[in-house]
This record gives sequence, structure tokens and C-alpha cells, in this order.
Amino acid sequence: MAKIVETFELYGKEYTLETGELAKQAGGAVLVRQGESIVLVTATASKFPKDLDFFPLTVDFEERMYAAGKLPGGFIKREARPSEKATLTARMIDRPIRSSFADGFRNEVQV
Repeated sequence: MAKIVETFELYGKEYTLETGELAKQAGGAVLVRQGESIVLVTATASKFPKDLDFFPLTVDFEERMYAAGKLPGGFIKREARPSEKATLTARMIDRPIRSSFADGFRNEVQV
């Protein structure tokens, strides 16, 4: 897939959307830039519905500390479990998009 770049202005701020270059295994991926902030958003869904009585939507929000120049010190050099802010942000993303899926849609979706 060829790289596609679109730029637009919203409420006086310039946004750039890029797709086709990163996260090629995901069902869809877009890199969003606004000023010095960059967000990679990916989404994928299973091909077949699950036999469940609810919609299996998973939203993972990860703010990488090394992106801000903060590296964990000590023996363990990995990121810790998601912070409370990350959990709440994932819920804020989940709630509005959950209602945009069709009733009865049971394919597993990960954002």
C-alpha cells in the first residue's frame, strides 16, 4: 500500500494523517500529528464472530515514557503496567466508539 498523507486544519490547529507505511499487519493504522505530538492508532478485527452475548472490544492506550525522554532506572528497564491515567484514557476511547458498531456485531475488535 502506498503512503497517503492528508493535512487539514481544525479549530486553528493543523493536523496531519499518514497511513500505508506503519503497522502493516493491522487491519487499519494511521499516524496522527499535531504540533510536536504524534499518535499511532491501529485497529484490527477477527474475521468470524464469537459466540458471546456481548461485543468484545478491547482498547489499549500506551503512553511510552521513553518518548518523552524518561527511561526507567534500576534493574528492570521495561515499562510498568498501565497507569491509572492510561486505563481511564482507554475507557474514554472505548465508550464513544462502542456505540458506532452495529447491534449484534460479535467479532473481536482491538484498538
